[in-house]
Amino acid sequence: MGDASDNGRRRSVFGRLYQGQTSVDFVGRKKLWFTISLVVIVVGLASLLTRGLNLGIDFEGGTSWVVPTDVSVSEAREVLASVGLPDAEIQTLGEDQGQRLRVRAEPGTAADRDEVSAALAELAGVAVDDVQVSQVSPSWGSEITSKAERALVLFLVAITLYITVRFEWKMALATLAALVHDVLVTVGVYALTGFEVTPATVIAILTVLGYSIYDGIVVFDKVDENAQALATSGRTTYSQMVNDSLNQVLMRTLNTSITALLPIASLLVIGSFVLGAATLQEFALALLIGLGASAYSSIFIASPLLAVLKEREPRYRSLRQRLEGRTSPLVPTGGTAAEPARTRVGSAATAGDGAGGTGNGNGNGNGNGKVPSSTASTVSGRRNPTSPSSGPIAPRPRKKGRRR
Repeated sequence: MGDASDNGRRRSVFGRLYQGQTSVDFVGRKKLWFTISLVVIVVGLASLLTRGLNLGIDFEGGTSWVVPTDVSVSEAREVLASVGLPDAEIQTLGEDQGQRLRVRAEPGTAADRDEVSAALAELAGVAVDDVQVSQVSPSWGSEITSKAERALVLFLVAITLYITVRFEWKMALATLAALVHDVLVTVGVYALTGFEVTPATVIAILTVLGYSIYDGIVVFDKVDENAQALATSGRTTYSQMVNDSLNQVLMRTLNTSITALLPIASLLVIGSFVLGAATLQEFALALLIGLGASAYSSIFIASPLLAVLKEREPRYRSLRQRLEGRTSPLVPTGGTAAEPARTRVGSAATAGDGAGGTGNGNGNGNGNGKVPSSTASTVSGRRNPTSPSSGPIAPRPRKKGRRR
């Protein structure tokens, strides 16, 4: 019996989620979401300032040697120290066909490169031609870096102009905040873990930004649609309308994120453990981190931030005050809550009952224990002939004329 009820509740939750009938308070808990993002970003920036990024050879420049071997890093370092490269960066790359050893060092002369290649070939027991040598000048690395920065800036400017024209500038500002959030989270994870930043990483980050824009526009389109209905009805606040919009598109956002993350995770696993392709691993890793951050930011960062910006507009601020005035008591300057009108009417009626009883004891014909209709209907300051407590209004008596 208990399992059946649990299954029914589970189906009910998924049914409401699929139909957009959930009631998760995204906007009301915005301080929690902002705090979580702030902590992650601060930790990432602290690691970035202290440790820095592990930039690839395409950004820093230098010489790289890749040799197929299964020797240890310590053995390779001894050989490199003998040829004058004791501080060279050594990394092992695993794949199903075997292991490879990658060595990175500062650029030197052609004779130095040939000497290192011969030493590595002798260590690995392979021919010198099997050692792959790549050299990138520092000027080429700086040029690649500047091009990546320009591409990112142009992308942000184009997206800002599009969202401003399509929706409004406050939605563009919220979208930019979400994009900056995604970039900072991705860069922070790379700084914490020490993953190498390559051109494939930059391409993956640009792909993530495009996905984040798409996910945010889906939410903002629903918000814009509901905002037009809010302008005519005025039955809820802008924050509540944004919260309702998020719940309505929550299932679509989750489906989009899950269907994007699953193949990326598969690509990361296959590229790392099966194929051993470093390029696939770097590309998939940046995509996985960025897509997770963008799925979070579109729901928990961009939309609540938009609600905060829009609630400062006079029309939505006055709408909130008017709606809150209907449900909360009026508080005067003295600090004591004023009685609502219905309470004041009831108090006046009670006082009238006592006055009516006294009048009846003195022999007054009107002292019947009830407040006259005119008094009850005008307690609130205006006459209400349709009030149930006032009763029908008695006709005015005619004066008897003289008979002639």
